Amino acid sequence: MDIDQFIGTGAVYLALAIFLIVTIFKAVRIVPQSEKYVVERFGRLRSVLGPGINFLVPYLDRVAHKVSVLERQLPNARQDAISADNVLLQVETSVFYRVTEPEKTVYRIRDVDAAIATTVAGIVRSEIGKLELDQVQSNRAQLIERVREQVKAMVDDWGVEVTRAEILDVALDEQTRNAMLQQLNAERARRAQVMEAEGKKRAVELAADADLYAADQAAKARRITADAEAYATGVIAGAIKENGLEAAQFQVALKQVEALQAIAAGTGKQTILVPANALEAFGDAFKMLKGRA
Repeated sequence: MDIDQFIGTGAVYLALAIFLIVTIFKAVRIVPQSEKYVVERFGRLRSVLGPGINFLVPYLDRVAHKVSVLERQLPNARQDAISADNVLLQVETSVFYRVTEPEKTVYRIRDVDAAIATTVAGIVRSEIGKLELDQVQSNRAQLIERVREQVKAMVDDWGVEVTRAEILDVALDEQTRNAMLQQLNAERARRAQVMEAEGKKRAVELAADADLYAADQAAKARRITADAEAYATGVIAGAIKENGLEAAQFQVALKQVEALQAIAAGTGKQTILVPANALEAFGDAFKMLKGRA
């Protein structure tokens, strides 16, 4: 075997080895966990390769697209929306999604990010247009849930799943903000006036309760005094019944003496009118007291 024949045979073997290596390389595909491969055969969809080792038909099948299945976040977007009461709002949204069916994402939509962003903007405008401004502010959670459900239904044909669709902020234009501030200040002033009126009303009610309590206590005091006087009268009546006319004369004489003592105890210059029978009253009282002693 001459050298030329040896070289020729070696070149054939080398070519065969290279062909086998290339064939094996084209036949075996190792797909990462975070990706899926879309395989085409002669330009048509053949299969979708999942994570791990996969085998292809060499020179017939080719990996046309490598699609990441990791969750993605669209850039935060702002869009204008008009509420049901004709208030212009600026709504900031954030969307998270992931690809679940790469063959749909590849062959049914060219720019899935732009398509999702446009869809979210349209749904947000539509939902806010059904609500008034106060409802948008107070029912934020319900609004977000409705937007999320509608976005999921719209993007299902694109082979993606919207995991989160959030409304981050709802901003007002300057004129509306100033009007709301004036309304808030007026509401605060109204509440202050109501509280002041309630305080005055409560003060009047408490004063009336105090007067009622004082009148009730005075009535109780008069009732006690009347009971005491009735008791004293009963005692005197009992004494008169037992002792006869002397007890009555004694009580009359004693009252006259007490009256004269009260007149004499006054201050300043005064004229005292003494009844004609005053001395006799003193004498009668003295005699009765002496007789009792």
